[in-house]
Amino acid sequence: MGSTAVVVGGGIGGLAAAIGLRRIGRQVTVVERAAVLDDAGAGISLAANGMRALDELGVGEAVRAASRGQYSGGTRTPEGGWLARMDGAALEKAVGTPIMGIPRATLHRLLRESLPAETLLVGSEACSIRQIGPGTVRVGCGDTVLDADLVVAADGIGSRVRDRLFPVHPGPVYSGSTVLRAITGQAVALRTDFELTWGHGVEFGHIAFQDGRAEWHAVLNLPAGTRFTDPLAEMRRRFHGWHDPIPALLDATRPGSVLHHDVSELRTPLPSYTVGRIALLGDAAHAMTPNLGQGACQALEDAVTLAAAVGAEPTVEAALARYDAERRPRSQAVARAARQAGRMGQQLSHPLTVALRNTAMRLTPSRAAVHMILRHHGWVPPRLS
Repeated sequence: MGSTAVVVGGGIGGLAAAIGLRRIGRQVTVVERAAVLDDAGAGISLAANGMRALDELGVGEAVRAASRGQYSGGTRTPEGGWLARMDGAALEKAVGTPIMGIPRATLHRLLRESLPAETLLVGSEACSIRQIGPGTVRVGCGDTVLDADLVVAADGIGSRVRDRLFPVHPGPVYSGSTVLRAITGQAVALRTDFELTWGHGVEFGHIAFQDGRAEWHAVLNLPAGTRFTDPLAEMRRRFHGWHDPIPALLDATRPGSVLHHDVSELRTPLPSYTVGRIALLGDAAHAMTPNLGQGACQALEDAVTLAAAVGAEPTVEAALARYDAERRPRSQAVARAARQAGRMGQQLSHPLTVALRNTAMRLTPSRAAVHMILRHHGWVPPRLS
């Protein structure tokens, strides 16, 4: 098997794939379209499966040092009543680690720092990808041409590589929800590490960070493309009567710092995550709604599984066949579960169905909730040799 790889996309999945492939001895170039790596984004929660993947990549300790464990919190009503409480200690006992909250920019930085600077080709777009021989794929990036034995497409939900490989696939579709989010500009006095609050067709949540700041997000059932002239003022209008600390989180947010994105997903599953010597990874392969907090974790699982397969199999083709067989069933199952969680959670809007859901949540024993979480968090990574 050859020893060179090109990764298209410098997000979480792409950087993790590059780290994994380097750990098994491959020479890797990461092609990132953005000219400036400003690490735009808010916060992220990393479950046990994602942390195990980071451990196998050799960056878990650094990520833990920059994260805050989620031990307290849960799900509430807009008036402040508890629907379900988080038992972070029980979860840690069951899977070995609590869920960790970290700014997305910090995670990006830590992943980049695990790679030599010359690995990253910033401000370059993979304009063409084609097989030029039985064992070589050529990636054209303007005046730069890269030949590799393996190409990993980690170019996100709007993946151009995926569109080329599967031209008749319908691609991503709007989930019905749009999300606004921001990181507070200052520390906020919070009593819990993580909370979700569900109203009728709306969710407000926060993730507390190690430095006292927090990420908040608001998910709303709205037509695709809806935008607000003053997003922060709109959030204050919508949530002014909701329980503490929601008003305090909004008051601690700087105007102009609110990000707004429609939530899309790859609802039609791909028939394969590989074509020839090209592998799709992360959102390019299985973009899912954020309702289980598994998007980044699944990309990290992809990265470790791919690297392990490439390191263990005699040919790239055999490695990619193994990667597809191991990753496609699991990641597509998680995507279906995330969609269902959204439909039964934030997206519910009818008063009767909301009341039934809330009653069911209050009656669910904490042990049952931990058991449901383990279905997704209990993944164990293959070893990278």
